[in-house]
Amino acid sequence: MADNAATPPPPEKFPAAVYARTVLRVNFEDAKHYFLDPLLEISSAHAIMLAQQGIISPAEARAGLAAIQDLNSAEARASVAAAVYDGSFEDLFFYLEQRLTGAIGVDLAGKLHTARSRNDIDLTQYRMALRRELLGLAALSHRLGRTLLALARAHAADLMPAHTHTQPAQPTTVGHYLAGALECFIRDGERLRAAFRTINRNPLGACAITTTGFPIDRATTARLLGFEGLQVNSYGAIAAIDYLTEAAGAIATAMVNLGKLVQDLLLWCTVDYGFLRLSDAWVQTSSIMPQKRNPVALEHTRILASKALAQAQGLFTCAHNTPFGDIVDSEDDLQPLAFSMLRDAGRALELFTGLLGGCQFNRERLRQRAGGDFLTVTELADTLVRRAGLGFRVAHHLVSEAVRAVNDSSISGARGVVASNAALLTHLRRLAPALTGAPLSVADDVLAEALDPEHFVAIRVIPGGPAPAPLAAALHQSEAELDRAQVWLEEKTRLLAAYPELIRQAAAALPAG
Repeated sequence: MADNAATPPPPEKFPAAVYARTVLRVNFEDAKHYFLDPLLEISSAHAIMLAQQGIISPAEARAGLAAIQDLNSAEARASVAAAVYDGSFEDLFFYLEQRLTGAIGVDLAGKLHTARSRNDIDLTQYRMALRRELLGLAALSHRLGRTLLALARAHAADLMPAHTHTQPAQPTTVGHYLAGALECFIRDGERLRAAFRTINRNPLGACAITTTGFPIDRATTARLLGFEGLQVNSYGAIAAIDYLTEAAGAIATAMVNLGKLVQDLLLWCTVDYGFLRLSDAWVQTSSIMPQKRNPVALEHTRILASKALAQAQGLFTCAHNTPFGDIVDSEDDLQPLAFSMLRDAGRALELFTGLLGGCQFNRERLRQRAGGDFLTVTELADTLVRRAGLGFRVAHHLVSEAVRAVNDSSISGARGVVASNAALLTHLRRLAPALTGAPLSVADDVLAEALDPEHFVAIRVIPGGPAPAPLAAALHQSEAELDRAQVWLEEKTRLLAAYPELIRQAAAALPAG
């Protein structure tokens, strides 16, 4: 019996070949791209803090810092970039520790890891990389806001038809339309800044999940790494993922806002609308149809925004129903999706900002459409309320019946004849006695003025309206908010540019003895 028993295979060693190929090798390449700088900075800041707290000696810290600095040299970085995952280490952190061990010995390399874990290191590097990309996206969003502000002011008085339910509704101005879009993008900026505040909290020192018995100083590493405070609770520092989902939510909202504007402008570029023309730099022709001017830059903007939105939704899907603790679902396989989301959102914002600088509004066609399709008759009904003393529902019904009469006559007996305001007023007076009990006593010039689209816009002077005064006030307010956002951007840009020098200064200040 024993002679016939199968010999058990030798136990496999970590990592299994398939695991290494499908997970560790892929994650190693991603980490080299996204996390090398944060890892080196985290190690430097931690070594300085350990020395300042007396956990390691200044001499040990200096030796460790020198080895870390060597890993940051151009030659070493090129070597890291060329490194191929071979299974002798688990990830980039252990690869760098392996390099440090070769340079300074296993004892000192091990001391540099005192009071930290890959858990808090990972969360720290994720936040450091994410905040940098998010700040760049906030800058692109701000640039779009500035562009929309300039366009809104340039076209503040240009009439256009506002649409509701995709149908012509009332006259407004291009400036009023763009000012409304601008307010959306200003709010997008506020959401991105809020996400940055959540991200830029230091989780280092949480260790595995319960901190450490060593007397570390988390505030020191926070300051040296450019964080603006602590992610205080150590359990939450490791377990919480809202630093990422908040950013994804802000980006998803921004991409929805962008997509709605792009959809309008694509329609406006059609021959049927003819409201907008992109310059030749932003269109492509057809390989077969010589007349074509395809607004492909807008189409690319739309798909990039949709991709970023889908990736943001993917982040939520990946995080949904995962445990509140250390879990790989939130780590190396998920993080690249965040960077793809940020990259595509940035591409969409930058592209859209650029094409807006190469577009031309067809002012005359917009003006004509603002005065057609009976878009001003809301004001006609309002005038009947003011001047004839009618209730609004009665006035609304009277004007509606007059519009219907004009449309019916042009369809049945006057095909091809454009319904004029004069015909509308004729039907209005004809219908008034039967519908209101008395003829209209309002003068013709008053009724004609009510049908003028410029008058329609000019009297809408309450806050938020398209009249010159409220629109100018709204744009002034938007400019003030953009100015405040600019101050924030400059402050955070300086913060992220300055902290590496703080590390260098702190390293130089370590005692020589």
